[in-house]
Amino acid sequence: MARTRTYDLDGLLDAAERIAAESGAAAVTLRGLTDATGMSNGAIYHAFGSRLGVVGQAWLRAARRFLEIQREAVEAARADRAADAPAVEAVVAAADAPAVFAERHPTSARLVLTVRRTDLLGSSLPEDLARDLFGLDRELGELMADLATALWDRRDGAAVDVVHSCIVSLPTGLLLHTNRYRDPVARRRLAAAVRAVLALGPENSSPKGTA
Repeated sequence: MARTRTYDLDGLLDAAERIAAESGAAAVTLRGLTDATGMSNGAIYHAFGSRLGVVGQAWLRAARRFLEIQREAVEAARADRAADAPAVEAVVAAADAPAVFAERHPTSARLVLTVRRTDLLGSSLPEDLARDLFGLDRELGELMADLATALWDRRDGAAVDVVHSCIVSLPTGLLLHTNRYRDPVARRRLAAAVRAVLALGPENSSPKGTA
């Protein structure tokens, strides 16, 4: 009786992640994946349906890792009873999450934080992949809305936009574009910038514990 060959699918995702992070989205080809893993084209198609299915699942896995780290950081900060303003520190922790992500999963971080999703996946996606990506975006939106609620008891667009500036725009400018994830000074500057933005708040509101 013939034995069914098993493949390391996580290893395939690792290879796709590494190739995309090091050489760009266009370098993730079936030939490159088979050379890196030893899997045949047929095995790759059977497991993921297409090249896009492979890179899509690699991106999703990396993005889920990041969101999990960010959630853990937020929860730890909000549970810290020694903090003067836990809600503020939760946003600071969320802003610092890209640096933690880069420490724990350097290749995943390079993929998610330096390769644009549209460059990697394009705009026409399979229904299941589009649904999963939408779900991740919605989870991040809920996290930002929860942080805005903890800060100002508000979930409106203006309040969420301030949180977005703190956990997306500021880390992008201070860490991502300068590749300074491992620079403790840059991370302290990021924390100071986040606290300053939160002190202004949305419109005339002030964060709890800072007024």
